Amino acid sequence: MCELLGMSANTPTDIVFSFTGLMQRSGVTGPHRDGWGISFYEGKGIRDFRDPDPACQSEVALLVQNYPIKSETVISHIRQANAGRVCLENTHPFTRELWGRYWTFAHNGQLKDIKSKALEFYHPVGTTDSEYAFCWILDQIRQRYPKPPARPATLWRFIRKLGDQLRPLGVFNMLLSDGRDLGCYCSTKLCWITRRAPFTKASLKDADVIVDFHQETTPNDVVTVIATLPLTDDEQWNIMSAGDMQVFRKGEALEV
Repeated sequence: MCELLGMSANTPTDIVFSFTGLMQRSGVTGPHRDGWGISFYEGKGIRDFRDPDPACQSEVALLVQNYPIKSETVISHIRQANAGRVCLENTHPFTRELWGRYWTFAHNGQLKDIKSKALEFYHPVGTTDSEYAFCWILDQIRQRYPKPPARPATLWRFIRKLGDQLRPLGVFNMLLSDGRDLGCYCSTKLCWITRRAPFTKASLKDADVIVDFHQETTPNDVVTVIATLPLTDDEQWNIMSAGDMQVFRKGEALEV
């Protein structure tokens, strides 16, 4: 299985600490050696880095780790291939345009018979079940809502129903964002933590790294991190259950 990492913050924030832990799971402390990717939203644009090599051996991953790109919304993924060969076009996250905004998607799991679902507007470039599912989701949204709904909760409730349709096909843990909201749907494994004042120290599970967030933040900062499995061993993460969905905007949970 793959692993996911996401971040939603109320101010541009770097994800170096969490990404450093995730990198180790791509070939050092974990088996996810079949590529990695990360997308940073910046306004309506995206800084996108992907590599079919293991993150632990990737010079591009080292660049991301050492260059603290700041963003309010981030999606990242490390891959353990089960559908589709190891190549750049099959490397998450995937991105498409809808309503004049970039949508970004990453998925953990396998979806049997997903390709029996018809596609109309969006079509995959690669051969993964994940990208196919992303295209199907955007197709369904575009058909149901030619224009964005007035209330974000209306849209995310619809996306949750789509997740409920996909979950019986296998395993469907996903992160999805339009740059403003970050939606997280759990099929088997997904968790999250919100950090706010008073900030404390945290240490990574997969690397000998400790950060004192009090020294790195302001009292007004709110940062939520989402991961397949907890990245730190001295913080209390919120473990999601099958069928759960969380949506975050600027670090805060939205009611959906």
